[in-house]
Amino acid sequence: MGIQHGNIGFSWGKSGLLPQEEKLAIENKFKKLRIGIPRDNELTETRVPLTPEAVEILVNEGHDVLIESCAGKSANYLDKDYSERGGFIVQDKHSIYQCDIILKVAPISLEEADILRGQQTIISSLIINTQTATYFHKLAEKKVTAIAFEYIRDESENFPVVRSMNAISGSTAVLIAAEYLSNAHGGKGVLLGGIAGITPAEVIVLGANTATEYIIRAAQGLGAVVKVFDNDINALSKLQNLFGLHLQTSVFHPQVLLKALKSADVVICACNGHETDLRYVVTEDMVRTMKKGSVIIDIGVAYGHVVETSECRTLQNPSYVKHGVIHYTVPNLPSRVPRTASIALSNILLPILLKTGRRGGINALLKEDKGLRQGVYLFNGILTNANIGKLYDIPSSDIDLLMAAF
Repeated sequence: MGIQHGNIGFSWGKSGLLPQEEKLAIENKFKKLRIGIPRDNELTETRVPLTPEAVEILVNEGHDVLIESCAGKSANYLDKDYSERGGFIVQDKHSIYQCDIILKVAPISLEEADILRGQQTIISSLIINTQTATYFHKLAEKKVTAIAFEYIRDESENFPVVRSMNAISGSTAVLIAAEYLSNAHGGKGVLLGGIAGITPAEVIVLGANTATEYIIRAAQGLGAVVKVFDNDINALSKLQNLFGLHLQTSVFHPQVLLKALKSADVVICACNGHETDLRYVVTEDMVRTMKKGSVIIDIGVAYGHVVETSECRTLQNPSYVKHGVIHYTVPNLPSRVPRTASIALSNILLPILLKTGRRGGINALLKEDKGLRQGVYLFNGILTNANIGKLYDIPSSDIDLLMAAF
């Protein structure tokens, strides 16, 4: 609806009453996107980056969304759920990789990189320690702009994808611990919690972060005794203020930790090798002192070992026993609850895609969105992440300097 005031036209926009010239400028910025969602290998990844409801919003905005058949199957989204909301279901993986934006959960593989048309945008996870120099060289040859969603920050400088996935991982870890303490998987038949007359189970958490908060809520809700270890006194204080004196906290003092491990029923590692200056927080000798049938769950196993006996496993082969202790070490724990995790991912990625179209493309959005810019590790084929450069001996450039040239 428009109104006239003198010789100037006005119309209602998303920000209220806009002059006609400003409305036209906004409309001229819009760029129609062609978004491709390939099917991930369900043996290692069961999440999908967009829900059918999110696809409908994008289609109504004027974008095309191509979904490889059965991409949402593991999260219990059928092809018809997407097609009924305007998505295009395709059987040919090759056509997916010709889209402007490739959106997936697992990192793009070398085989998938081969079929990219080039000069596209890839938004996915990265999992830096699982890659090789060849991987980054291949993507650079295609001159892609690649964004790792675990590095994206919001306006509060938080990592929204990491926070949401950690929250899911924390709650899920406690449920897995309860399952493995029972005799269903060879555990010692202990209830994670407590009832009258029986000493409650003891849960040790390594690291104080978002995952830890949800671990504490779930474990204490079941009646378990929880103790958290971290060298960050401020993080421990926040948890103490949040949960009160029932929560026990400590720094990583070797003797205190060793004593706690000896009596623990469950150890959940919520930190990773990048978050501690210790090579191993829990050494193999420490694991030997733990009770037979106790459980170790390592959430951050893909990002550097904190428990010396941890080894990266898959959803199909998630656990093993070492020194009488059950280890559950799957890196992408949210894939145990893919529907919930997919909704959480979609809630974060959808606004980014909408803004990309409204700003006229990814380059325009990156110029104004510092948080999204921090997720970029390749810009038009140029490496922009210094950590990757150091790890794989590849020259890198500052993303802010590159953006100034575009």
